[in-house]
Amino acid sequence: MATRIVTPCQSAASKLRPFMPNSAMGRSRKSMCPTASRRQPVSASHRSADLAGRMVALGADVPAIFDQPLALHHKLLGRWVAGREGAQEACTRVEARRRIERAFRAVALDILAPVELADLRIAILSGEENQSPVVTITCESIGQLDLGWIETGDAPISWRAAAYAALERTLSRVLPVFAYQDLFEEISRYYWEGETDDAAALEYMIACHGADPEDLDSLSLPSTMNDRRPDWMIRDKAMSVRSLPARLRGIIRRLDHLHRQIDRLDPNDNAWAFHLDTAYEYFPGTEECSPLPPLTLVPVDQFAREVDDVAQHGMEYGFFDLAGICVLPQADKIDRWLSSFQLGVKLLTTAQELIMLDPTILGASHGKS
Repeated sequence: MATRIVTPCQSAASKLRPFMPNSAMGRSRKSMCPTASRRQPVSASHRSADLAGRMVALGADVPAIFDQPLALHHKLLGRWVAGREGAQEACTRVEARRRIERAFRAVALDILAPVELADLRIAILSGEENQSPVVTITCESIGQLDLGWIETGDAPISWRAAAYAALERTLSRVLPVFAYQDLFEEISRYYWEGETDDAAALEYMIACHGADPEDLDSLSLPSTMNDRRPDWMIRDKAMSVRSLPARLRGIIRRLDHLHRQIDRLDPNDNAWAFHLDTAYEYFPGTEECSPLPPLTLVPVDQFAREVDDVAQHGMEYGFFDLAGICVLPQADKIDRWLSSFQLGVKLLTTAQELIMLDPTILGASHGKS
């Protein structure tokens, strides 16, 4: 666990608005950029409190002596550990810190162990001065998620489109990820001043960029971008969930159910909630990072130029990689955080199950439509 504040990014050359995928608005987000540390004192104690050999015991009032020999997040976790493990033998401050860190890490990593879809990291950080500690979930993976059979398989397009649509509407609730519509809107702002139809976009490009209206074949327009989508990315091609093979239908319904459960959680106890104001408060400089999440559901082979255009700033300065941030004012909130954390992990492992599904076992009675 950290014993210093971690600033989520290096300063960027310019400030951009936070990227908020429409599919992730419920999270008030997705995720977020590589961290750069800023050293902070581990406690508010006098230097004498750091002397080796001082003895403390884990209990409801950790620490009880020696001024404040543990940082705020160690005090918070210490109360939680004491409630789980009961009385412990006296130990040095260093030993107490290690015991506290190991206890929380073991529980969090055990919950997280089945997740292979993305590389997630958990940390509890002390705030500055009177700030409560926070627990963060960050994503260290970058690039396109492997979509398995959905992208490259021979299953019916209607099945693949239904599976892809399910990932689009649910996965951004627990991962910093952007989908096609998010990319389209970013490109629209980037090239066409927010226009989404060809006529208005072309008018803007001619007026503001000096584009040649006679050279339409070389111009990127909203319709040409949309036309490059493979059929399995188009929702209108998706079979209704109730008509899908039973196993595929069951996985998708579990995804939707878990998504709804997470949405109904108290945002103050939700491990996957993301509030920009909290991120800005605890991580000064966050607003200067790239606004783009580090992961995408967009197939890079089909949209390499567009993804490169919107991701350039993130590649230079880091991506917005927070998947969740939760303030922990009291130790009894840790168990509620862990419960919501486990719920999000179930959503991730269900998404993995969908991506790793072998469609050949589902039967081919629906044909290739």
